[in-house]
Amino acid sequence: MGFTDKRILLGVTGGIAAYKVAEVARRLICAGAQVKVVMTRAAQEFVGPLTFQALTGQAAATAMFGPESEPLSHVALGQEVDAIVIAPATANFIGKLAAGIGDDLLTTVMLAATRPVLVCPAMNIQMWANPAVQENLEKLKSRGLMVMEPAAGPLACGAVGLGRLPEPDLIVEACARLLAPQDLAGRQVLVTAGPTQEDFDPVRFLTNRSSGKQGYALAQVAWRRGAAVTLVSGPTSLAPPYGVNLVKVRSAKEMQAAVTEHFPKTDVLLMASAVGDYRPTQAEMRKIKRGVQEDIQFHLTQNPDILKQVAGSKTRQIVVGFAAETHDLEAEARRKLREKHLDLIVANDVNRPGSGFQVDTNEVTIIAAEGESQVLLLMTKEDVAERILDRVVELIKAREPKVT
Repeated sequence: MGFTDKRILLGVTGGIAAYKVAEVARRLICAGAQVKVVMTRAAQEFVGPLTFQALTGQAAATAMFGPESEPLSHVALGQEVDAIVIAPATANFIGKLAAGIGDDLLTTVMLAATRPVLVCPAMNIQMWANPAVQENLEKLKSRGLMVMEPAAGPLACGAVGLGRLPEPDLIVEACARLLAPQDLAGRQVLVTAGPTQEDFDPVRFLTNRSSGKQGYALAQVAWRRGAAVTLVSGPTSLAPPYGVNLVKVRSAKEMQAAVTEHFPKTDVLLMASAVGDYRPTQAEMRKIKRGVQEDIQFHLTQNPDILKQVAGSKTRQIVVGFAAETHDLEAEARRKLREKHLDLIVANDVNRPGSGFQVDTNEVTIIAAEGESQVLLLMTKEDVAERILDRVVELIKAREPKVT
């Protein structure tokens, strides 16, 4: 995530979930951000300012007036940062924010703020459902503030339902979108990820070693950069990327159906999944038992080439393929690029240490239809995703009508 040297204002209001915001601060600091905390008086009833000072290395701002306040801090705090996060955002604070009330330091900071804002509501389930709260949230959204939906689950009051503060890692992820370039805003991005599974019988299947990590990184980074993202995923152990529409599939045919359904309304397809090339001609209805035969023969048939099929029908879409190779990396990638009518192909040698399946890093070569290639040395899969999407954005801009 792009938090290095970024300045974040973290506004904490008076809800029980304030204790969870200490972890948000810690994660932002660990990601490289500089965090300044502003607390309301009610927030200090739940968490002490010293907690945040210890985590961030800066004293928490708590009042407009007094020996520890600074003149005009209510103006500077919301302008001399890169992003503002309000967590938890109580119903009371949301109402003040919507009405433009400035009766303490944090509300006054928000009136003068000029930076992007993330609001993270947390409250009782009935408060959340109150029409006045929902109207206030709609006002904030209409003004360009980003509002996270609360999580569902047990609440401090004993009720169960919507109202929990989202987990700290999700708040940090949503904040990352505030800081990312929104160069994919308004675009529909379709990503495929993970392996496929082809059944031999009810308990056995043919699959591959794909973990889905590169595809999930692409989906998350595309969402950060403003895209509406649909992720078609084979079976993985990965948590769903925040903000992304996840479509789960198992077999190549299921993936084909999902991609075919979503492709017509897609602007960019990133086909990062490792689709099985073959499937058993016939799956047994009962478990195959160990018998007297030492060898069993299975007949396999080819799965559909999803990428070739959809790329052949593209109109305005940008289609990016992926090639996991063990030899002749660039030659094989260029062949696939040409035969499947792709705009870009991303190739990696899965025999190289740290590159390929079930690791958090990758070393790839990006090859364009025009012929030029770009080698990316070993880096995290998230960084690889950023670089791939940089190339996609370049293609989008190149195709936009020139203004004369």
